[in-house]
Amino acid sequence: MPTSPQTSSTPEPVPFIDLVAQYQTIRDEVKETVDRVFETQRFVLGEEVEQLEAEIADYCDARYAVGCASGTDALILSLIALGIGPGDEVITSPFTFFATAGAIHRVGAIPRFVDIDPVTYNLDPQQVEDAIDEKTKAIIPVHIFGQCADMETLWRLAVRHNIPLIEDACQAIGAEYRGRRAGVLGTVACFSFFPTKNLGGAGDGGIITTDDADIAARLRSLRVHGDAGGYNHVEVGFNSRLDSLQAAVLRVKLRHLESWTEGRQQNAARYGELFRSLDLMSSVEPPVTATDRRHVFNQYTLRVGGGARDAVMEYMRAEGVGCAVYYPIPLHVQKCFEYLGYKAADFPESQRAAAEVLSLPIFAELTGEQITRVATVLADAANAATTLKFPSTEAESRRKAA
Repeated sequence: MPTSPQTSSTPEPVPFIDLVAQYQTIRDEVKETVDRVFETQRFVLGEEVEQLEAEIADYCDARYAVGCASGTDALILSLIALGIGPGDEVITSPFTFFATAGAIHRVGAIPRFVDIDPVTYNLDPQQVEDAIDEKTKAIIPVHIFGQCADMETLWRLAVRHNIPLIEDACQAIGAEYRGRRAGVLGTVACFSFFPTKNLGGAGDGGIITTDDADIAARLRSLRVHGDAGGYNHVEVGFNSRLDSLQAAVLRVKLRHLESWTEGRQQNAARYGELFRSLDLMSSVEPPVTATDRRHVFNQYTLRVGGGARDAVMEYMRAEGVGCAVYYPIPLHVQKCFEYLGYKAADFPESQRAAAEVLSLPIFAELTGEQITRVATVLADAANAATTLKFPSTEAESRRKAA
């Protein structure tokens, strides 16, 4: 395992994410809008939430948007609104944040995992097709790390089998597939406003987009205990209301989202240039953006081969460079899902990704000096790990051909 060298002077650390830097650029706007909410003393739902819903719907080119308490609740509410319940099976990825499969379990349905494409980390459509049977009641593709799944192929499968397609777009606001934004590529789409997202609030929050008026109406009822109005509860719902303060802050941030996204994309391009100049391409596999997609880089996730990922991560952290693993344990081998009966080898690409992926800082406020330092320290770590060599794989061949 490589050890960090001693240096005479210690460079400034590079954080994995710096929300303070972002806030400094919008402080006055945020304070003004928060003060406005406090003056009204209306803190739950209300006009701020309605305005945010309209603005998000417009941003995604959707007819409706329904705010809720979190991205997890967005998934749960969507499943229930689509009639998914006990005994139903929902196809999704084992290589994602826990909430995707957790929401399926929470409504009484059964997660049916299929493996991922090794290049984009998204669902492999061919394996989705092979997994569909009479118990399948929905498909949840995850637009992981900020790049959309192969939605046309998945949409055709969903239409052919008459099942809904639920976009888990919690990491992908602003991402596009063939010119259309995440949020209108399925029956419904779920977004998270967790603070570290590209569009993050001052706490938890979520939203659901759809073009279906009936689904939108049911979602609005479900988020307030199934109330259809006037304390007329037509079903048992949830307390999943979006706070006015969160909506107000998010409305400020939404005005800056496109420039922040462009900053992330520029930072990703700069990493690629530096990796080539530092001769890193044989040691790491940078993320690949499919030609028909817009990647918004919620995470900048590369692969480190040769079993050296953890050593490289330790080296970088010792040098004061933030990095993280999303996600180290695939869902099919999580203890809480043992009852599903999966083995680690059932999904080899997900298992391999979990052992190799490493995410680098990508937030829009990164300076050129910080990006250079991240790349340089990564190169030093790769050189220190003498066994490091990215193996010849289908993913590597496809990356070179892209």
